[in-house]
Amino acid sequence: MTISPRTMEDKSNKLILIPILAVVFLMIGYQYICSAGSNSCRFLTGDKLSGMFRQYHSGDDIYAYQDGLDEEGSSKILSKFNFTDRDLERHVDFNIKGDDVIVFLHIQKTGGTTFGRHLVRNIHLEQPCDCMPGQKKCTCHRPGKAESWLFSRFSTGWSCGLHADWTELTNCVPAVMNKKSKKDAQRNGRNFYYITMLRDPVSRYLSEWKHVQRGATWKTALHMCDGRSPTQDELPACYSGDDWTGVTLTNFMDCPSNLANNRQVRMLADLSLVGCYNVSTFTAGAERERGRVLLASAKNNLRNMAFYGLTEFQRKTQYLFERTFGLRFIQAFTQINSTRAASVGVGEGALRRRIEGLNALDVELYEYAKELFLRRYQYSRQTQHREQRLRRRQERQEERQRLHQHTASISKARREEEERAIEGVEGEEVGGVATTEDYSSQVVRW
Repeated sequence: MTISPRTMEDKSNKLILIPILAVVFLMIGYQYICSAGSNSCRFLTGDKLSGMFRQYHSGDDIYAYQDGLDEEGSSKILSKFNFTDRDLERHVDFNIKGDDVIVFLHIQKTGGTTFGRHLVRNIHLEQPCDCMPGQKKCTCHRPGKAESWLFSRFSTGWSCGLHADWTELTNCVPAVMNKKSKKDAQRNGRNFYYITMLRDPVSRYLSEWKHVQRGATWKTALHMCDGRSPTQDELPACYSGDDWTGVTLTNFMDCPSNLANNRQVRMLADLSLVGCYNVSTFTAGAERERGRVLLASAKNNLRNMAFYGLTEFQRKTQYLFERTFGLRFIQAFTQINSTRAASVGVGEGALRRRIEGLNALDVELYEYAKELFLRRYQYSRQTQHREQRLRRRQERQEERQRLHQHTASISKARREEEERAIEGVEGEEVGGVATTEDYSSQVVRW
């Protein structure tokens, strides 16, 4: 049989056309499945990965790019620290009618004023705080008791000193609260739940500089440690006169005794571990060791606090507080990013590096705090989802039980009705037979 050249050419064209059509089909399918903005594809281009990384570090919200992803996955948060479930689980049985007290450690320029107002004005309570117009302090009494459940600037005032730190509060609050409750004996059953707010160190530092530049001072702060305040030699002033109005950022950074440097670590650490403010005898190596001890103490105290929030994550801060204490805010928190610190352009150059260097301990603490905070949020959401699934399952089981009981009661009623009907029919039949028999006997007798 002779095959013409044209027939062979047609077959070869068909063979070539098949793989071309297959490639086109695969390309169309890929475009459909991996459309723009979709998370369906496992592999991402370098541009997409870098874009996600930029969003993560933008400071807005770690979950900003994960709204379409599974919130249950723990791998979505970049992990550097090993936290246990005990570190992540945060729920306290806060007894507002008993003796429990929330103690707010207010660190300067961390959004503490806003959060403090939320505590006294924005919580749904059986007995709300009594806030009089024109007065900063509110009366936050327990239901039925003339005793405060909140120790903060806006409830009890600066009872332990202006912006008292962890060292001051833990040594002062119990005695102050016992005095306010007019109890001479120490209340061993009272629980003190410490809370605080943290902020990105560079933003917080710039905000404090702008605040001081406008004339603010905290020179009346006590800085009590081991029973005394620091001497002038231990804590020299950065300025002469009443305040530091108009100070430039350079002069602000040049003061070695400026308490703005690593303020968050200092205010969260146990200062008695390093001799309080006495650093005159420290060498360069010993100073590094002192910083290491302070940082470790601050991390430990922060981790063991009942709650802390981050200024950069207002909604998550609200959520975690509500989950921790079982209290509910009336209005949602608002994220405000247009601050005075944000208006200072430090860029990514030498100025930022110097500020980060002056606050190296705070930078490390905030990195630690941010990951722990976000992991706690994720852990709490997972727990809440499990609770909701369990509650829905129980509700379905209860509904099935009710339906079964209802069906059983209906069936029982029907059986009883049928039995009564049968008994009635049988009774009628028995009556008829008796009458017939009596009539027959009468006939026989006749």
